[in-house]
Amino acid sequence: MEALYGLAWRVIDQESIKKTSDWVAVAHVFLVKDIAFQAGLSTATVDRVLNGRSGVRRQTELRVRAAIAELEKQQTGAAVAGRTLAIDIVMETPERFSEAVRAAFEAEVTTFLPTVFRCRFHFSEVMKAAEIVQLLDRIRLRGTKGVVLKAPDVTDIDAVVSRLDEAGIPVVTLVTDLPNSARAAYAGADNRAAGETAAYLIGERFAGAPGRVLVTLSSGRFRGEEEREIGFRRIIRERYGQIGITEISEGHGTDIATGTLAARAIAENEAIDAVYSIGGGNRAVLAAFEAAGRSLRVFVAHDLDADNRALLAAGRISFVLHHDLRSDARSAFRAIMSRTMSARVGGASLSAVEIITPYNMPSSG
Repeated sequence: MEALYGLAWRVIDQESIKKTSDWVAVAHVFLVKDIAFQAGLSTATVDRVLNGRSGVRRQTELRVRAAIAELEKQQTGAAVAGRTLAIDIVMETPERFSEAVRAAFEAEVTTFLPTVFRCRFHFSEVMKAAEIVQLLDRIRLRGTKGVVLKAPDVTDIDAVVSRLDEAGIPVVTLVTDLPNSARAAYAGADNRAAGETAAYLIGERFAGAPGRVLVTLSSGRFRGEEEREIGFRRIIRERYGQIGITEISEGHGTDIATGTLAARAIAENEAIDAVYSIGGGNRAVLAAFEAAGRSLRVFVAHDLDADNRALLAAGRISFVLHHDLRSDARSAFRAIMSRTMSARVGGASLSAVEIITPYNMPSSG
């Protein structure tokens, strides 16, 4: 459980943290309470780590190191800033997508100068609703200026969002919405329109020929994925009735689970010859088709993460439906500023869905 509550320290460049004596020296530049706040730990725990006392877990030390590295990185921007807003970004999502989100938010943190956002990231590939609730309650009690949340649309999550709102903490949902909750805003694309676009791309590629599409979801608990599927099914039903649909779900976008589900579906239905990947795990899905000796007419995926970028460039998938995560980050920041500072910065807006091919792929930088 500890990994759920701190920074995603696994991605910190350990070379930048240097030797123990060096990072402890750097730590003295910052207040213990600031390091504890950044790491999501108590001040007593941070004090034990900094003073080299016994009984400290290696994972806890790494969280403190990561917090210090993050504070050091933010110091330059904060030096010219009028105000720093510390927010928490909580996501249940595959690592390949969380890394893309991290990069987008870190790229946008200084675009609202003189205000600077300090982001604390809490990522896990699979989380139970109870674990997310516990984490959000801990954040509420510890204090934060806002929460950006990607979580399942279930009653317990709605309830904890209400508690955050009552505490004066705005919640912005990211890429998948909680419309029945007290969230302040939604930042992301129109998921139903994205699903309709996928249906159009696949239906036109079939050009009236019969076929069957494997639709993959990471989990049916996410409203954003459900909306994509609804949009997809509607257009297939209305315009491309010759195309059938087989759905798999609960692979959580991870390669092993998604690949196993895909292999089973392929073995059970020889007509499947296309994929609409809503939930990810695309390398594993492709591997399942290759292992079965089956070819694909068309493969439509979501999000231009590192995996999909490579697969698209290699011609292994046909299209990527992408929206600008930096635009989502800006929308989230605006919504939080509007609530916490009464700032006139504009509200959150839907980001545009782009159809990406190997020939219009934007640079990764």
